[in-house]
Amino acid sequence: MRLGLGRLSLVVLLAATTVSCQSEDKPPLPHYVSNYSDYGAPSGEVARTGEKRHFIEFRSRYALSYGHTYVIFGQVNKAGQMINPEVAGLAPATLDPTPYVIGHFVPVPAETGASDGDLEEQYRSASWRVMLTEEQYNSVVAYIRDLKARSHFWQASVQNCNAFVADIARHMGYKTPGIWLRPQQFVTKLREMNGG
Repeated sequence: MRLGLGRLSLVVLLAATTVSCQSEDKPPLPHYVSNYSDYGAPSGEVARTGEKRHFIEFRSRYALSYGHTYVIFGQVNKAGQMINPEVAGLAPATLDPTPYVIGHFVPVPAETGASDGDLEEQYRSASWRVMLTEEQYNSVVAYIRDLKARSHFWQASVQNCNAFVADIARHMGYKTPGIWLRPQQFVTKLREMNGG
């Protein structure tokens, strides 16, 4: 009986992963910036007090596969342009496609930094920027650094890039969509679920 349940669980898991890859991405969606977040104060208030303007941006990009979800964080200038942004995301730790394919079945070694195309505008498929106070920013960055230090494996249906970003969003108190969505759909749904 247990063997039958194990096989059934594997079939359901593989089906969920396959279904998430079947829809198609839309053209790039507009940039969304939240002037106010339940997590923080109005960005205008932050600017008036003379504090530096900090942000976290939940972002997805196109790729040869179904895409990638990650966060960008740092400061912005008065025009809203990023100043020395940092990137955090979860992906197989190689450019070789073999571990990526294997990672759909078993965990493979992961990396948690920037990957090719993360900061290139032509690959951005969806984004949601949340403005933060310096105190909030420091809390989120400390959490991201801790999450990066303990994220050693990538697996497509359990510990994928959406799960990594969802962990950060939950730390901030946000509701998160299922991790089996395509990255563009994940970021869009994350924004919509939280009033962004």
